[in-house]
Amino acid sequence: MTQAPRLPGGARKHWMGRDGVACGRPGPDRFFRASGARGEDRAACERAAKDVCALCPVQVACLRHALDVREPHGMWGGLTQEERRALIDDPAALATV
Repeated sequence: MTQAPRLPGGARKHWMGRDGVACGRPGPDRFFRASGARGEDRAACERAAKDVCALCPVQVACLRHALDVREPHGMWGGLTQEERRALIDDPAALATV
């Protein structure tokens, strides 16, 4: 199994050190699916991460950060990299975040 990428120093410190951040409890590995995950395994990983994000008090700020820096990996603010890319490609949708 592929090891999940580590958050860059600045981003990891910024988000993981905040009180109440939901992703701090399970740790960041849950938010970076294994590169080989496909089908139902991939969907289950994404659902588990989204469930945590849905309860997070900084979900919107996390998503905005990921969009601002064009974060290419992992689940941020409840969206996968593919979902974030689609938002970036649609200026009208991006304006709603």
